[in-house]
Amino acid sequence: METPHIRPRTTLTSRRTLLAFMGAAAVAGPLLATQSAGASQISSLVSASGLDDPAKKEIAMQIVCSAENSSLEWKKQYRYCEDIDDGRGYTAGIIGFCSGTGDMLDLVELYTQRKPGNILAKYLPALRRVDGSDSHDGLDPNFKPDWERAADTDAEFRKAQNDERDRVYFNPSVKQGKTDGIGTLGQFCYYDAIVMHGNGGDSTSFGNIRKRALRSAKTPAQGGDEVTYLNAFLDARVWAMKQEAAHEDTSRVDTAQRVFLKKRNLNLDPPLDWKVYGDPFHIG
Repeated sequence: METPHIRPRTTLTSRRTLLAFMGAAAVAGPLLATQSAGASQISSLVSASGLDDPAKKEIAMQIVCSAENSSLEWKKQYRYCEDIDDGRGYTAGIIGFCSGTGDMLDLVELYTQRKPGNILAKYLPALRRVDGSDSHDGLDPNFKPDWERAADTDAEFRKAQNDERDRVYFNPSVKQGKTDGIGTLGQFCYYDAIVMHGNGGDSTSFGNIRKRALRSAKTPAQGGDEVTYLNAFLDARVWAMKQEAAHEDTSRVDTAQRVFLKKRNLNLDPPLDWKVYGDPFHIG
């Protein structure tokens, strides 16, 4: 696997608050129907009505992976696990579940509920202890190889990752986007923001980024222009990213999402060309 860039992540407070808020929601999202597709496969799929269309969801996962793991091959990231020295302990899996922010704990609890005695179940006491810190206490030295083994050998673990991604990040962002009357690109902008910032109560959380945007533009559901609103949202997102040193590189907005918006590609239709951290990517 390519060595990923050090990735900006949400604060401990905002991400954990989101998990608590969503805790009562039903687990949603079956395994993706499409495999990691090449350009011709994506182009041949049915045009999407929203980001939850399978073709668009595949594109969303590839674009996020370009920022999170410097690759379009997001399905190789089920086994990804390392400490990227961002104060959140281990970061792992397809969406960057963190041992220090609670979502990794929730994932392993779900996996163990579905498959008691799995290879990661023995780490649950340690994951509960290290929640909210960057500690590896009780996890080293075998947590990383055990995570990789679970991802490589157990479809149930991969499915659990899909389901937690959908429950906590993907489904809420798509739902809010549709409520606001924004299309596929706008829903993706929401999704990428929730992945990075969470949806807690602090000023840089997704909800407050959205509130900041609403100070200067109305959503389409409120009678506003979609492009104008999305530019306001991305302006607010960039502001939030610059509040932390780890977020200072805003290329995942400036040379990716903003590029699509300038082309008025509100349906996120291929071909797509963008850059993240200076690296070029293409979906044809």
